[in-house]
Amino acid sequence: MLLVYTHKITPRFSYIFKQLFERVLCVDVGFTTVIEEFIAHSGPKMTYTKQPLGNELYVRSHDLLYQQGITDLTINVQDWEGIPCFFSAGEQSSLPYDIFSASFYLLSRYEEYLPHVKDEHQRFPVTESLAYKHEFIEIPLVDVWAQRFKKLLIQKFPEMEFGERTFEFMPIIDVPSAFAYKKKGLLRSLGGTFQDLFRFKFQKVWYRYKVLFGIERDPFDNFTRFIALNQTFNIKALYFFLVGDFSTYDHNISANKPKFRSLIKSVSDYSEVSLMISYEAATQLELLKTERKRLSEIVHRPIQKARLHYNRLKIPESYRNMVDAEITEDYSMMYPHTFGFRASTCTPFLFYDIGAEIQLPIKIFPVCLEDKTFALMKDLDLVREQFIYMGEMVEKLHGTFSPVFHNYTIGPLEEWMGWRNIYKEVIKRFSA
Repeated sequence: MLLVYTHKITPRFSYIFKQLFERVLCVDVGFTTVIEEFIAHSGPKMTYTKQPLGNELYVRSHDLLYQQGITDLTINVQDWEGIPCFFSAGEQSSLPYDIFSASFYLLSRYEEYLPHVKDEHQRFPVTESLAYKHEFIEIPLVDVWAQRFKKLLIQKFPEMEFGERTFEFMPIIDVPSAFAYKKKGLLRSLGGTFQDLFRFKFQKVWYRYKVLFGIERDPFDNFTRFIALNQTFNIKALYFFLVGDFSTYDHNISANKPKFRSLIKSVSDYSEVSLMISYEAATQLELLKTERKRLSEIVHRPIQKARLHYNRLKIPESYRNMVDAEITEDYSMMYPHTFGFRASTCTPFLFYDIGAEIQLPIKIFPVCLEDKTFALMKDLDLVREQFIYMGEMVEKLHGTFSPVFHNYTIGPLEEWMGWRNIYKEVIKRFSA
């Protein structure tokens, strides 16, 4: 066990030290504010405070972990041997930067509590983030810092033992709309027809009615294809179904339709089915509870994993609502249409609610890229390379890689031609 001396043990301090040591580096950590206990400890130890006690391993602390609430911090991002870092620790410190306070700043999404301009869906835009402004959004910086600190620990304490984390690959299949044309009802089908005619999309009209008359398969109905590919490479994917009511941004068919319910049940026989929280339920707790109960009744098991449709993640309200709705895992920590790490980590972490100064009982699984980000790219070789590059970076850090695909991605639609091979090559590369 590594013993850490500090002048004050706060919830923020305990949270980030346990995340970095126990979940990222897989080593036990203990804390003390008693100097005599620290001196008497015969194993690995370090101090985290304003002044060292002697010649021990010492990291000079920033004030952030001892504060409460939000203040408008001045962040000066600098270069630390080729990687960005901030919160300079001075010459006495064994590390030139306080990576613990910096990691807390990034994992807690501290900047999302600060005043910022929201986008049209009331989301925190990527352009407002520190990672985007300083060009480290594509790097799981917290994990990189932790690995650099691990090397220092090994140099100082050669006898120190670390556990081994294993790389996890869990592709996500989003199902905001199970069918493109089937089971939409007469009014929606006629509305879609007239809309296509008005835009002179005559081939689409022809395709729609071939599907409706059973001549062609619905282009969104690719579930057996996904299941077959995943079984071939022994991959466990997570399917997130939208079962919310129809609205401006939620266009799925009714969860009461037998065909839809049967589809969800059949997918749940092969893979885990979880909840895509509707656009409206993102801000309405009772509606979220209703949708969770609705999906649970279809698959006959508790639903504990969720993603927000349109990534309408609002810190900290979204996670408070999820906890109240008994959701224990979230897969919304990403920026829509942008690849990179919103919380600068590829390691799942518990969410720290700065407003209440407590750790919430919900685990956040970072997501670093999705198919829609590359939908307009014609060079599919570059797309495949980007997916594999991001996955290999996470693999080297023994993190969790969860790229997002949609149920229509591997289907016959012209705009997604070639994506079936991309999905196949990605899961083949990262299969066990």
